[in-house]
Amino acid sequence: MPATIAEPMAAAEVQATPAMPRLHKQMANGYKDVPISPRRRPDGGKWRIGYVASGVHPNYQRTMRVIVDGLQALGWLRIAPIPEGLTDGEIWRFIAANTRSDVLEFVGDGCWIAGNFDNDRRPAMRQAIAYRLREQHDIDLVIAMGTLAGQDMMALGAPVPTIVASTSDAIAANIVKNAKDSGLENLFVHTYPERYARQLRLFHDTVPFKTLGLVYENTREGRVFSAVDAIERLASELGFTLVRCDARAQGLDPDTVTNNVVACYREVSAQVDAVYVTTHIGITPLNVGRVAQVLREAKVPSFSMHGAEDVRNGILMSLAQSDHTALGLFFAEAIARVFNGAKPRQLRQIWRDPATIALNLETARVIGFDPPVDVLLAADEVYETR
Repeated sequence: MPATIAEPMAAAEVQATPAMPRLHKQMANGYKDVPISPRRRPDGGKWRIGYVASGVHPNYQRTMRVIVDGLQALGWLRIAPIPEGLTDGEIWRFIAANTRSDVLEFVGDGCWIAGNFDNDRRPAMRQAIAYRLREQHDIDLVIAMGTLAGQDMMALGAPVPTIVASTSDAIAANIVKNAKDSGLENLFVHTYPERYARQLRLFHDTVPFKTLGLVYENTREGRVFSAVDAIERLASELGFTLVRCDARAQGLDPDTVTNNVVACYREVSAQVDAVYVTTHIGITPLNVGRVAQVLREAKVPSFSMHGAEDVRNGILMSLAQSDHTALGLFFAEAIARVFNGAKPRQLRQIWRDPATIALNLETARVIGFDPPVDVLLAADEVYETR
């Protein structure tokens, strides 16, 4: 294991607790009478946090980082900056080894990741999680990252308080009862109703397309990751036609998955007015540029479901949250309130990020697209080059 992960940090390396953002408002609005201040367990011990992830994904890494930042801002812990370039498991081990706190700890071996979104590994993983939570009783709260992790913890009945983050559509995935009610006392799930409708309406207003390219894996999980149900509803409402391509991923090696995705975008880009780049395990920050290049060569306007990172790498536009601090605080407050006695189900789980428009002007020039003036004025993140 790399030294940066395993070795506890020296006292001098611990940062001072960052100041609360000046415009911060308490976000987990339900149960406001329950404080967010640090406290120990009723028996005097530290709260113990575990981690379950659907697979390895940059979204999960970023979200975990901002949750830790949020807990630090609320005074629950101190930790040195998490190094860049770590995998999901390495990030967790770094946090476990380097967190300094009188009230909580991250359990180093309380971490389960289902490989590369490998469904075959999930049953055994669920069994291991269930045994750990119900028999060993050494984890007080679980952070479940991603749709599959949320489904797994819901299927187990959430034996301990569970905070589910970074899902594409928790309702369509049957993780929650509805946007306002998780359906289980120990379950809290971030929900964002109409997220993708908001994105596509903006894209359609900007680029009045009649045909839209859509690439996803045509499995139950793949449709959820790519929010296909929501896109189909909006296609009917706005009157555009979907041109689809099934980019297979399950059980395949990463290079093959990426090649399948790129081939699908090449296929649909020749048949459509615009393309919506959805979440797919074959698209990462390292290879989204290949997809962007295919769409540039086809001179097709594109919109990323994922956000500004894809726009920076060549996708035409997206709705983007320039600062993830607020999201981290949203989850940190939920955790803090649970440790102060709130039931996860009774916390408000709806939160819409303060999104802004991200626009790649170089891509616009390459494809011959002239952005409307109102889009240019509203764009807070503008990239001149890739």
